[in-house]
Amino acid sequence: MSDVQDFIRETVTDNTVVLFMKGTAQMPQCGFSARVIQILRAVGLQQVVTVNVLDDEEVRQGIKDFSNWPTIPQLYVKGEFLGGSDIVTEMYENGELETMLREAGALE
Repeated sequence: MSDVQDFIRETVTDNTVVLFMKGTAQMPQCGFSARVIQILRAVGLQQVVTVNVLDDEEVRQGIKDFSNWPTIPQLYVKGEFLGGSDIVTEMYENGELETMLREAGALE
């Protein structure tokens, strides 16, 4: 179990923007994951690391334990958990998401 937690911790700290999602950016497997990808594209984000939780049951459960958040997708910026689809949508609509991504150096 600790291996999964190490993998998750390393992934979110080694990459500026990470989305744990169902499916891939090219082919999301759920509406909520698709929504977050659409939002990230809408703010002009080019680089996002995605982890498909459907590929690995341990990662799927592990990310919920890691964040103490019960649902997927989960968006991380600079190692910080932002939230799932609802929170990301809200942050996008009020401009917070773009500001945060710009401050993190994720947007050009």
